[in-house]
Amino acid sequence: MAIFSSLARSGAISARVGSVFNKPALLEASKNALVSTRSMSGGHGPKNFTITPSRFQWHKFKDLFHYYIMIGLIPVGAVVFYTNVFVGPASLTETPADYTPKHWEYYRHPISRFISRYILPSPQQEYEKMLHHLHEENEKAMIRALEKQVREKMAERNDYQSYYYRPAIGKYHRVAKEAAEELEALRGD
Repeated sequence: MAIFSSLARSGAISARVGSVFNKPALLEASKNALVSTRSMSGGHGPKNFTITPSRFQWHKFKDLFHYYIMIGLIPVGAVVFYTNVFVGPASLTETPADYTPKHWEYYRHPISRFISRYILPSPQQEYEKMLHHLHEENEKAMIRALEKQVREKMAERNDYQSYYYRPAIGKYHRVAKEAAEELEALRGD
């Protein structure tokens, strides 16, 4: 409740102070408040300070664009230019009978050879990975076929699925067998 009374007091004070100033002066002050002025120009140039939207995002985009051009495009362009002008494409030559070419030597352009040699896997490796994938899929298909045969046999013989079966652990079986042998030895039949 103390806040309401202080607000009421401040409203009464501002009403008394406002009556001291005449109305046209207040209107003129409100007009001047809409246009910001700067007084640090020393009388040179216009005194209006126009408010414009921020261009931060545009400048940030422009800076990053130039940065990545400098970091990426210029060095890559220089390497490509150097490779094409000074190294050039490969030429065909006779290979000795005992020499087997590497997989990257089949490419003509030096950049393609570099990528094939150091970045991409060899075609033999890709082929072996595909064979492994086919082998795994074949194993899965064989397991599915075996499961299908088991289900058919169970349906044919009116058998039941034994989901409740848990395999016995041999350690506990041996302990129980030893205990039974000890009891029998104690009884002495």
